[in-house]
Amino acid sequence: MSLTETSKFHEECGVFGLYAPEPCDLSMMTYCGLYSLQHRGQESCGMVINDDGLFSVYKDKGLLNQVFTKSVLDSFPQGKISIGHVRYSTSGGNGRENSQPIVVNHIKGHMALAHNGNLVNSTELRDALELQGSIFHSTSDTEVISYVITKERLTAPSIEQAVNRAMDRIRGAYSLAVMSPTKLIAVRDPFGFRPLCYGVTDNGTYVISSESCALDAIQAHFIRDLDPGEILIIDENGPRSIRDHCNTAPRRMCIFEYIYFSRPDSILDGVGVHEARMRAGACLARSYPVDADIVIGVPDSGLDAAVGYAKESGIPYGIGFIKNKYIGRTFIAPTQKSREEMVHLKLNPIAGSVRGKKIVMIDDSIVRGTTSAAIVKLLRSAGAKEVHVRISAPPFLNPCYYGTDIDSREHLIACHYSVEEICRLIGADSLGYLKVEDLPILLGQARGSEEFCDACFSGRYPTEVPSSTAKSRFENRLSERKEKKHLEQEQSQ
Repeated sequence: MSLTETSKFHEECGVFGLYAPEPCDLSMMTYCGLYSLQHRGQESCGMVINDDGLFSVYKDKGLLNQVFTKSVLDSFPQGKISIGHVRYSTSGGNGRENSQPIVVNHIKGHMALAHNGNLVNSTELRDALELQGSIFHSTSDTEVISYVITKERLTAPSIEQAVNRAMDRIRGAYSLAVMSPTKLIAVRDPFGFRPLCYGVTDNGTYVISSESCALDAIQAHFIRDLDPGEILIIDENGPRSIRDHCNTAPRRMCIFEYIYFSRPDSILDGVGVHEARMRAGACLARSYPVDADIVIGVPDSGLDAAVGYAKESGIPYGIGFIKNKYIGRTFIAPTQKSREEMVHLKLNPIAGSVRGKKIVMIDDSIVRGTTSAAIVKLLRSAGAKEVHVRISAPPFLNPCYYGTDIDSREHLIACHYSVEEICRLIGADSLGYLKVEDLPILLGQARGSEEFCDACFSGRYPTEVPSSTAKSRFENRLSERKEKKHLEQEQSQ
């Protein structure tokens, strides 16, 4: 999806964990699992191997193959438990100090934690913890979660009960992989905003993962998705669950997981991502029919929807672009002009497929509009006669507080222009978005169902809106802190 750093949404994070029946080389298995989740976060990565209660941790900024060289992987000891993480920052900056997993050394025992999601009450929790003497070393809300669990561990009889109590205090989106000296724990928030599943290999090694595609990568058998609110504990006695927080909130899986975030070969809460995108494309074909010669998709997440559109409309599907696989999603272009030029490096149209033809081009979203305009321009320069753009998501009208890095409406083009105006701005012959009321169709549900979160489209937030919404809310300059303090004083008078 993302062609430049600033013109598209970014992923959140991916978590992964292993519990083996006997000590073995877990570093390579963890690496392979994380590699399958690389699409979820490309700023930093890390893993922790548990060798009989001793934690070996390595994490850094960069992609998996940049951070975990052969020498690094060989340096890890054997162990029975591991957790890993790939990160894109949605709360806190992208510095190395915010890399995960977080490791805590405590009188009640070591703990390592990896987090996918975003809390809506992290500011209040952090303020309260700091007033009690807590000292934070990072600016992510993941460290807030680790502090809450650690404080609860002082009186809780076990690590899983400390996690259970912490869930009474933390609010928002969180899928967690937690490791103690003897246990691997997976946690999914009561709304189920972010995916989390588990499986087992033929030799009895249990696996937890953000997506099922990572289980396939290490030849593990999928068992099931965690239920919203579930705490899954895996130890020497096998898996067991604490379900105190299950059924305490309505199910609200992020619908954008199906539209873009997750890999097409993953299955989330029983729904295949590939099939969901195919249904989105078919729905677009029914809603916005057009006389055209070929249907193409913008790599990668537009391809499945394009196949669905073609199948439903009867218009032939074709390959319209070649994608340069050697420019990562984290490539940063410093100026608007260079960002537009990056599109030419990332994508190249196949002139033989589009020359002289009326094109239906399927993409997953339009955020600022600059990338869409550049892609339409590419097709016209390759000789396309007409370009009809279809988007497999509704217009983005609201910020997301649950794990996507759009924290305001300022740069959302749909907040400032009508569909007709956006069509003209991107240079298309026609433009059609998926309708909000059609989102349930992606999951094979009837219209009117609301078993997912669509707040970025509809504004219907399942939780309270956080008091501080900026991604960098823990990284304010001195002048910004003074302004915040002044506003707080005015509000208190």
